[in-house]
Amino acid sequence: MANKKCFIIGDDHVFVRMGLKQTILNAMDAEVLEAQNGKEVIKLLQNHNPDLLILDISMPGKDGLDILKDVKAINAKVPVLMLSAYSEEQYALRAFRSGAYGYLTKDKSPSEIINAIQVILRGEKYLSPSLAHLLVKEITGKKEKELHSELSDKEYSVFIQIGSGKTVSEIAEEQMLSVKTISTYRTRILQKMGFKNNAEIMQYVVSKKLTER
Repeated sequence: MANKKCFIIGDDHVFVRMGLKQTILNAMDAEVLEAQNGKEVIKLLQNHNPDLLILDISMPGKDGLDILKDVKAINAKVPVLMLSAYSEEQYALRAFRSGAYGYLTKDKSPSEIINAIQVILRGEKYLSPSLAHLLVKEITGKKEKELHSELSDKEYSVFIQIGSGKTVSEIAEEQMLSVKTISTYRTRILQKMGFKNNAEIMQYVVSKKLTER
């Protein structure tokens, strides 16, 4: 059918994909393709021309922001909705800077998710009221600059994982990078943040509520 939409869902949790797929199919005539990691997302993107990609932040191997950048390098026109367990305060601005069209947390209702999808399908950016407020504060300079805002996206990803108690070896395995590479990121994080050890990172992450919801 001419009006049938094509969606790709990139999320490593099968029940999240199933629930999101059913939410979409209940609301519209669509083909919904599923991917559980970055490689599968890219493969689907190379073989299909989706109307929308829905992407999680926390993914095995490359995280959602890295995948988003790869997606934009392959097809800059495909709109991407980030759907994450992390709050808007933690990742939304980074996602928009990398080319996302919208950002929602996973606790949103099916009706809000469908509303966001429909807004993006019209070619518009989706901003929730809370995210719009956050962006206004950022643009007007009224948002207090946090120490972690100086970190690159990859440094921030490693920073959050260290803050959640993961070791360098665990992070390296999860992100499919060498221990040496993750250790280099850790060193940069400590330097930029002015911290001495992982315990200070963990204390900061907890105090700023930067862990997953």
